[in-house]
Amino acid sequence: MSAVLVKELRDRTGLGMMECKKALAEAGGDVELAIENLRKLSGLKAAKKEGRTAADGVVSVKVAADNSYAVAVEVNSETDFVARDAGFLAFVNSVLDKAFETKQTDVAALMVGELESAREALVQKIGEKISVRRISLVEGGVNGGYVHLNNRIAVLVQLDGGNEEVAKDIAMHVAAVNPTVVSSDQMPAATVEKEKEIIRAQPDMAGKPAEIVEKMIVGRINKFLKEASLVDQPFVKNPEQTVAQFAKAAGATVKSFVRLEVGEGIEKAVVDFAAEVAAQVAASKS
Repeated sequence: MSAVLVKELRDRTGLGMMECKKALAEAGGDVELAIENLRKLSGLKAAKKEGRTAADGVVSVKVAADNSYAVAVEVNSETDFVARDAGFLAFVNSVLDKAFETKQTDVAALMVGELESAREALVQKIGEKISVRRISLVEGGVNGGYVHLNNRIAVLVQLDGGNEEVAKDIAMHVAAVNPTVVSSDQMPAATVEKEKEIIRAQPDMAGKPAEIVEKMIVGRINKFLKEASLVDQPFVKNPEQTVAQFAKAAGATVKSFVRLEVGEGIEKAVVDFAAEVAAQVAASKS
């Protein structure tokens, strides 16, 4: 069966590759007939949801007993109501357990087989789009995790030295403060340059000598980097010390962190319900 036809059917239905290949084979390669057959079999109920935006859901974390590695996942649904459903949460746990056991961070690879079948069955039952969006793994050193705000924010922290409690405390800080990088030297040069452009364009820079402007930019960039860098931030549990000082006192240094927040970066569609109803009424009269 042509890979192009399989891709077209997958794009149009959102169903799994094997299901699309089977449907096409039975329809003699006719995409429209395959879609019609799938609809007759109700197999397209799940696929119809795939065009929607799943920007709700939960995150979850699992840390190895010896703290040698940790995994975090984000699984999305369309509504917070479904995000609290027992069946949905059981599916999330299945995804987390498999990711933890296999250390697999490629979502497509992880979902092959039973998990994808379970996802499709859950969509059929619940009637919402459900998608596994992200899997993060930290390994090596001492690792800890924290889940915050009704399973809306998950953080993994990797330390050199220290222990799980230290890692968890720092993870709580990351959840609350949302730093950009571990330390200022990790800030992308493009981000720094963009910030300089913004500072240079601010009203109080107008009319000042170039050398004064540059000094002011340096000062503000340093402030920007300090505020965005985890190790330089005042520790939430004790603002009298920085995160770096807290870690050092516990015999640790921060190597890396991962912060997942449900739905971040997903553009939610704004639905005009009045227009939608009007369109449906117009369609019914045509």
